[in-house]
Amino acid sequence: MVTSRAPQELPHGSAPTPFAPYAQDGFFDEMLGADGRVRLHYQRFTAQFGHISSDDFAAKRRAIDLAFLRQGITFNVYGDAQGTERVFPFDLVPRIIPAAEWEHLEAGLIQRITALNLFLHDIYHEQRILRDGTIPAHYVLSAKHFRREFVNFRVPRDIYIHICGTDIIRDDQGQYLVLEDNARCPSGVSYVLENRRALKRTLPDIYEACGVRPVDHYPNELLKLLRHVAPVGVAEPTVVLLTPGAYNSAYFEHTYLARQMGIEIVEGRDLVVRDQHVYMRTTKGLRPVHVIYRRIDDDFLDPTVFRRDSALGVPGLVNACRAGSVSLANSIGTGVADDKVIYYFVPRIIKYYLGEEPLLPNVPTYLASEPADRQYIVEHLDQLVVKAANEAGGYGMLMGPHATQAERDEFRRRIEAEPRNYIAQPMISLSRHPTWCDSEGFAGRHIDLRPFILFGEKPVVIPGGLTRVALRKGSLVVNSSQGGGSKETWVLYGND
Repeated sequence: MVTSRAPQELPHGSAPTPFAPYAQDGFFDEMLGADGRVRLHYQRFTAQFGHISSDDFAAKRRAIDLAFLRQGITFNVYGDAQGTERVFPFDLVPRIIPAAEWEHLEAGLIQRITALNLFLHDIYHEQRILRDGTIPAHYVLSAKHFRREFVNFRVPRDIYIHICGTDIIRDDQGQYLVLEDNARCPSGVSYVLENRRALKRTLPDIYEACGVRPVDHYPNELLKLLRHVAPVGVAEPTVVLLTPGAYNSAYFEHTYLARQMGIEIVEGRDLVVRDQHVYMRTTKGLRPVHVIYRRIDDDFLDPTVFRRDSALGVPGLVNACRAGSVSLANSIGTGVADDKVIYYFVPRIIKYYLGEEPLLPNVPTYLASEPADRQYIVEHLDQLVVKAANEAGGYGMLMGPHATQAERDEFRRRIEAEPRNYIAQPMISLSRHPTWCDSEGFAGRHIDLRPFILFGEKPVVIPGGLTRVALRKGSLVVNSSQGGGSKETWVLYGND
């Protein structure tokens, strides 16, 4: 198995590139070695990219921004007084991953989602991992998204997580680490597909020369997965995508994926349950629905079971699931795997169910609910990143080294009042990548990677993923809602 060692570099005398001059400041750079030379798997790209004039480059950037705006490739920002929709900033310089590194990532991601599905099946049935003390039971039973209503409920084909987006970073040594799992309603794959289309159209010769693995089969693979989990005996299932509506931050993605798969996009009001079967309202009457790709959290799915005030869900949907007449992806209750406290135990989960060591390690993590860890956390808040167990998008987080004393004091009070809700991690020096910055030209900016894993008849990892970039100088927060942008991710057929 290939390890995540630093990539090879070009020999001395390689051609100069537009990226060579910028300062690396001691961070691991995806494109450049410590001495400024271009790494081997970027050679073909930089050799051709260097021939693009500055005027041509600026024109290409403007063309992509305009195309994204016209196509509605945007995200919504909650609480933004200046308007809800923004174009997701896109950088033209792709992140490139050689084949050997991708094989390692792919194997680690498949290992992780396999173990998490076994874990979810266990905690909703026999609970062996809790009974034998491998994971203290109170951590699972107190998890915000543990659904007691679904204990002993059999999900189709025993699959809980059908679609997962796992966030991966690289530390200052170039080692890949898992930052978190997104197993409820992971977002971002539409940007992967549209970024690819945009860059292929903008840099066609470079793309062809580099030997990049395609990603455009994702919608077909997703639809194949959704049909795979249809109720028993349904040969031609009707599949729909359930969205909260146009004001959701990922609504562009919902409409995009439904269109690409050729399925209907529906809101809760478009569905009705009759005799424990789900139907879609159409101009020709009610049409049976067999599989729902839901982009709504559990709490809002069915007001008769979860939140009574939800206007987004479908009354009676849970009873239809129990009756086996409709399948949900992802399944209800998968949010336990998103809990950042459960994240701490994933290496144990892999070892317990698969008898293997994790191929992709976690970031070192402290649990505030453990007395010794809590004491360490509150005494070292100026050195740690503190995260709420169930927040996302860069919210509910303290970047200790960059926070004010007042902010650290506030988090100290929160941790001591509700320790189960917090974890802490050392500040990781995320890898950087050359990125165009209007005020600096090409400069290093911190990045992460969200690959997308489908778990159906067989696991499929789309070669690439969403590389998010922190556009603000020095920032480690890559989320779009916090000022981040995105890059193309190219996985090569070969290692050079």
